[in-house]
Amino acid sequence: MSGGKVLHEGESGVSRRIALAASVFVLCAAATHVRAAMSSEPLTPIPIPPRAQAKEAIADLPGTRLSYWDTGGNGNAIVLLHPATGSARIWSYQQPVLARAGYRVIAYSRRGYGGSDPVPKENPGTAAGDLQNLADSLGLKKFHLVGSAAGGGIAMDYAHSHPERLLSLVIACAIGGVVDKDYVELSARLRPKGFDEMPAAFRELSPAYRAANPAGTEAWAALEHSAITGNRVGQQPANKISWASFANMKVPTLVIGGDADLAVPPPMLRLYASHIPGAQVVSVPEAGHSLYWERPDVFNRALLDFFAKHRS
Repeated sequence: MSGGKVLHEGESGVSRRIALAASVFVLCAAATHVRAAMSSEPLTPIPIPPRAQAKEAIADLPGTRLSYWDTGGNGNAIVLLHPATGSARIWSYQQPVLARAGYRVIAYSRRGYGGSDPVPKENPGTAAGDLQNLADSLGLKKFHLVGSAAGGGIAMDYAHSHPERLLSLVIACAIGGVVDKDYVELSARLRPKGFDEMPAAFRELSPAYRAANPAGTEAWAALEHSAITGNRVGQQPANKISWASFANMKVPTLVIGGDADLAVPPPMLRLYASHIPGAQVVSVPEAGHSLYWERPDVFNRALLDFFAKHRS
């Protein structure tokens, strides 16, 4: 996928406008490239590929136990962080593809999801801290980190705490926990009152996907319904994440999303990426908030292309 360098906060307003204009050009070029590769019906159902062999276990970590799976192997590791509507079980389209490409692929369910312990109210810990403990327990020295939606915020928090552990960072369909007033207000305007109470499939799957693939929509909903298995609220970020903190980032970063995402539309992707030095931006046509599920063909290829540039 195509990507473009963007300037970080602190440079002149003229330079920023030039950088943002360039990112729009790159984004359009990427979208054109994706469309050219599409069939006449880009949302033709994609069969889930046969699952790669993986170890499934419970990691006994400080303060919690987390359910995970791990394909093993000697390749660079990829850790997948699920959205709030998922668990370690959602990556059916990614696990076999990434494993066949030679990577060690790992996913886990955060506290309160998919068989992991709930968040204790008296000592909730941090999600970034849990990830660090899991990475240590699995012997991961450096790895690629992919976070979708709520998982993207945790991925960004982890990147702030432990940039030395990351080969690269992928933020998918996520706002990343930014606390700056302008961004918080912009995000709120995109979510009218009652938005969070709407059916998850409506919020997270594009209308194009729901129209073209009712069976896939039903399968996604089944995973969403089974994801939450305990209290999942109470954990706070380990860092204050802001535009200013982004300026110091040195981890290679890909920001990717769908152009039909109700929560993180393309202008949000571009704004987010514009504050991360060297970030690449990809927007996928006819895709919503669950890009990993709706367009796994484009999503997986974007990840593999990006990881190939940042091997250990």
